[in-house]
Amino acid sequence: MGLKTWIACAALGATVVTGAGVAVAQDGKAAENAIKVRQAQMQIYAYNLGVLGAMAKGTLPYDAETATNAANTLNAAAGMRSPGAWLPGTDNVAMKGTRALPAIWENGDDVRAKAMTLWEASTDLADAAGMGLDEMKAAFGPVGAACGACHKAYRAPES
Repeated sequence: MGLKTWIACAALGATVVTGAGVAVAQDGKAAENAIKVRQAQMQIYAYNLGVLGAMAKGTLPYDAETATNAANTLNAAAGMRSPGAWLPGTDNVAMKGTRALPAIWENGDDVRAKAMTLWEASTDLADAAGMGLDEMKAAFGPVGAACGACHKAYRAPES
């Protein structure tokens, strides 16, 4: 792994776990905004994964430019620093409207590793998306696995 990749991943992991210097949510508005930012980031993931997944399944014709745009957007979102989005005290036990489990803030090393895995997989997908349907499909699976690994450990089931 190159230095640039390591620095980006370390920064992302630190942001997710510590809030990068932002204080614990003191008021309801800051906490609500933190949740909204996280959910917006997840919607960006979901939209772009939906486009790529539809191409992979054949329900949307493969288009190299569209695939590349979706994969690049997904990769940018996976590397996005949003320190105010990960405030301690904005989990599903402390607040309504989120499925984030308190364990996110208790397992920093694991969260950092999972964030790095997602970023690396989405980087590979961004590199492969425009090269052809088979290349995109091969790179798509690891992104889904990275998302699923984090959600399984750190997101409450839908109620």
